[in-house]
Amino acid sequence: MKYIKVGDLDVSRIGLGAMGMSAAYTGAGTDDAESIRTVHRALELGVTLIDTAETYGPFINEELLGRAIKGHRDEVVLATKFGRISHARNGARILDSSPANIRIAVEGSLRRLGTDHIDLYYQHRVDPDTPIEDTVGALAELVTEGKIRHIGLSSAGAGTIRRAHAVHPIAVLQSEYSLWTRDPEPEVLTLTRELGIGFVAYSPLGHGFLTGKIRSTEHFDDGDWRKNNPRFTGENFQRNLRIADEVEAVAADAGVTPAQVALAWLLARGEDIAAIPGTKRVSRVEENTTADGIELTTEQIDKLDNFSPASGNHHEDADMRLLGR
Repeated sequence: MKYIKVGDLDVSRIGLGAMGMSAAYTGAGTDDAESIRTVHRALELGVTLIDTAETYGPFINEELLGRAIKGHRDEVVLATKFGRISHARNGARILDSSPANIRIAVEGSLRRLGTDHIDLYYQHRVDPDTPIEDTVGALAELVTEGKIRHIGLSSAGAGTIRRAHAVHPIAVLQSEYSLWTRDPEPEVLTLTRELGIGFVAYSPLGHGFLTGKIRSTEHFDDGDWRKNNPRFTGENFQRNLRIADEVEAVAADAGVTPAQVALAWLLARGEDIAAIPGTKRVSRVEENTTADGIELTTEQIDKLDNFSPASGNHHEDADMRLLGR
């Protein structure tokens, strides 16, 4: 496993996104024992960056990770997020990055994760009702108190990133980035590099689509958010199958799996980028981590750079409005 610095944090280039163990995807929450085995196997393979959020479940994913990392805390760069639950409003799922809400949120996350500090604490989405300066000011106090070590933003726009970084150094920006979602190029990635902010790519496998394993959505259960995702529905889904086919063709040429190709392409975008593919299975974490050692040829990268653009937005309209603010 290769390691890089994102901001001032040393992390494995391939981390582990834990959301799907407990929420949002088909089968979530059905086998916590396998999820815990997956975390342990990731650690054995050299993965250090593990990502969760209070809203996953809500709360149960942090609790699961707390059990999984017990006895392994020093091996983990533990990342979680706040701001999509308002504790002052009886746990309503609304944006709230007010200093008062942050204080309540961090205590809950610390308790559920079974730790006395969080290595990387992200604002999950930018709250338009709370100035980013107030949010980062509150986070800076938590850094001083030792409750969090580093501050991160998720899916923020360039203007917000600059304003936040002026208050306190932002270590990491986490945003969706993959072969079929290249929104961070060029403005945001250019800015994070200018400011020395690391970049963590979530959903680097396109919510599973880029693995080539999803040829139909019929097996998605009712709790699977992809059932209403524009790229997974109607004619968009059928058109997007050609992307999976194109990735599979490059994978066959390289002698690896489509998932490994998608991750290797992403890591080739820069030494300041880490990826957090999500899985709840040991076999998948073994497959994903192997991608760290794959070097694609210039010709293969060119093919991937120029393949068919995705049809449809990568989130529903309401969620798209929360991105890049």
